[in-house]
Amino acid sequence: MEKDEQEIRKLVETWMAATTAGDVETVLGLMADDVVFLVPGRPPMDKAGFAAASRAQSKGPAPEIDGKSEIQEIKVLGDWAYMWTRLSVAMTPPGGAAPTKRAGHTLSILRKRNGKWLLARDANMLAPV
Repeated sequence: MEKDEQEIRKLVETWMAATTAGDVETVLGLMADDVVFLVPGRPPMDKAGFAAASRAQSKGPAPEIDGKSEIQEIKVLGDWAYMWTRLSVAMTPPGGAAPTKRAGHTLSILRKRNGKWLLARDANMLAPV
């Protein structure tokens, strides 16, 4: 496995662990300043929108988030790369209510800046399970 692919896999691993831990700042550090998230039925979201939503969710009793990302393909093209994954996420609200589960695929574009891979674009096609 090439070094760039290993670094991208580490980015995904770090993202998933930080999300589970509620570590918003680490997740924000893994994305480019001009990142765009595409989710069905919602307008595109930028980094500021992601940060605001994540920080609001982490105030007070936060939901428990458990996820699994299975990388299906990574292709590195110089300082750019794309990746698609199979992602499943369960969010359990505070107080022990039943979790909300979603699963599906993501298609991500990454960019290498100053020697570090960052998420630049993400199309999330998760649906309720």
